[in-house]
Amino acid sequence: MNIPFTKMQGAGNDFVVLDETQGPSGLTAEQYRWLADRHFGVGADQILTVRAAPASLADKVDFEYVIHNSDGGEVEQCGNGARCFARYVYDKQLTTKTAIRVSTRAGIIEPQLQEDGRVTVNMGLPRWSAEAIPFLPNGLRSQAAGEAERWWLPLPAEAGAEGVWVVPVSMGNPHAVQLVESAAQAPVLQMGPWIESHPSFPQRVNAGFMEVQNRGRIALRVYERGAGETLACGTGACAAVVSGIAMGLLDSRVDVQTKGGMLTIEWAGAGSPVLMTGPALTVFEGTIEIPASP
Repeated sequence: MNIPFTKMQGAGNDFVVLDETQGPSGLTAEQYRWLADRHFGVGADQILTVRAAPASLADKVDFEYVIHNSDGGEVEQCGNGARCFARYVYDKQLTTKTAIRVSTRAGIIEPQLQEDGRVTVNMGLPRWSAEAIPFLPNGLRSQAAGEAERWWLPLPAEAGAEGVWVVPVSMGNPHAVQLVESAAQAPVLQMGPWIESHPSFPQRVNAGFMEVQNRGRIALRVYERGAGETLACGTGACAAVVSGIAMGLLDSRVDVQTKGGMLTIEWAGAGSPVLMTGPALTVFEGTIEIPASP
């Protein structure tokens, strides 16, 4: 099967974007995994698929946005990918709109292209309830931290620590945010896999390591479920900022320094949506032959 693709990146979080507006390609999880492989395929953190609006939402959205992680599994949301999605459909003249309504597994989002080339995405409301994340707090210790609640996750010795205090929150996908003194020195690769697969998160979780530098700036690293550490994670940046604001550590507008670049997150507090602004750039385009059985 030969398919055209576009390689894009948002703050270093890189994607392969596929146009399925004329019909699904029918790729399997193994084929998505092969396409994302940096040795055998194109290479990407996630595969983003552009589809026509579902019939049930045709009067409410412009497109459907489908995301597969590099392990082949489908996930609910990807913030950096949402910006690239919006840039892609506009540059490919699939729409003339600069504010684009998109259906995802996590709900409807509305990326908006800015005059400076960046894209702002309304990421919706953060969700704190255990059921929405989902999170199983049974038997875990908790403590109040401002208006947030932190939970103690016990970890095995191999993780390098007895446990860690995290704030669980959903930004359409589950996150566990912890405070660290230095993001650069945080044990992301050692601790991340154990947090990702912790039994308290039945759908696994993205592990965020947040260093608060001042009330308007943080440094962040994220170990993403199904992808490992990435250069940036949009929903992770949103989760970190809303957690920091809820803990009383951050103001309502925060610059988030990731390994791949800067994101700006804004949140006015409970009942308000989270806004994320950052870059979205095309790297290259091509056509690739995908084997039937990678």
